[in-house]
Amino acid sequence: MIAPVLSRPLTLETPERTADGAGGYTQVWTALGVLWAEVSARSSRTAEKGGAAVSRQSYRIVVRARPIGAPDRPTPVQRFRQGSRVFRILSVHERSPDGRYLTCITTEEVSA
Repeated sequence: MIAPVLSRPLTLETPERTADGAGGYTQVWTALGVLWAEVSARSSRTAEKGGAAVSRQSYRIVVRARPIGAPDRPTPVQRFRQGSRVFRILSVHERSPDGRYLTCITTEEVSA
């Protein structure tokens, strides 16, 4: 297996709830750290969402593996950010039996 080229810095973010002062909550995203990644486009499609065209692109993002339970190990409730781009994590799995890398399947939505 060819080693991935981890050349793109992505910020791993996790959602947190904060009280809104009216008995409810708001969701904010907290940065957990920067992971170097290889990002590969997979598939794309365009759909209509709320009367506007939305482009949805799927990506495969490979990062170095972290131990299970480590705070900086990606999970499906989290997301990656690169500047204004946001990649929502759909699934995470080990890339190979030796467990050196993780593959994250993500989506990015862009309003047209």
